[in-house]
Amino acid sequence: VLPISSVLAGLVDFAIAWHFAPSMAKVDVIYATFADRKLFIGYFCKQIVQKPLAVMIHAYELYENPNPRLFLRALSACDQILTVTEYNKELLAREYEIVPSRIEVVRINVDVEDYYPAQKFVILIVAFFAERKGHEILFKAVKELGQEDIEVWVVGDEGAEQGALDVRGMAVELGIEDQVAFFGKSGGNALKAIYRACDVFCLPCRTDSQGLAEGFPTVIAEAMAFGKPVISTRHVEIPRILDEIVVDENDVHGLAEAIRQVYLSETLRRRLGEKNR
Repeated sequence: VLPISSVLAGLVDFAIAWHFAPSMAKVDVIYATFADRKLFIGYFCKQIVQKPLAVMIHAYELYENPNPRLFLRALSACDQILTVTEYNKELLAREYEIVPSRIEVVRINVDVEDYYPAQKFVILIVAFFAERKGHEILFKAVKELGQEDIEVWVVGDEGAEQGALDVRGMAVELGIEDQVAFFGKSGGNALKAIYRACDVFCLPCRTDSQGLAEGFPTVIAEAMAFGKPVISTRHVEIPRILDEIVVDENDVHGLAEAIRQVYLSETLRRRLGEKNR
């Protein structure tokens, strides 16, 4: 018999189960993806609709279970108990006295078609999601290049400025979303690490449709200080500081060729990085 404290703690779970049980009348199996309150609700649903119950046990449910006594009662009612490690199986047998033959280990797995080692040429852009920063021009240039080993790292906050552009949507629309990684707003050591890891910094600045232009972007100076080659545009003060690898504003083809130039030559990248530093 469960103590009153466990019963009271499970009342909300029972009420939820009572609400959803009718919709489970036609299912084959009730499956709890975690052995916390999801299991408790599944346990009560099983009592109501008399369907088989399966559960997957990870780790926190074994150490910080929200209702340990109900956990034991629910486990005893399970038709199938799964867990992710042999250690968890041994723990369930030792601490919870579950017969080992009732427990099946289904290990965590990853898709090796999606996770694999690869050499990437990384272009970094650090900027608000604003028209004058030129994200669209950079994405179109990458699209034109058609090099699958080129990856764009985007650091910036889409909510940082009024009228921010949907930069993620741009990547999807151009069909290059698999080549773009969004890091969100970053700073401090995290941003420094990103600067150090990139191959080239690119900020194709331009005057926007409202006539707003840049002064001199601090991020260009930061990238230069990190000894990175920088690709930018003939925009306001920029060509007075960068006398190589600058293209006209809004010139997608010119930017693509500039990227190709540094992509193909490690010697050029090293020389420009040393010069910028």
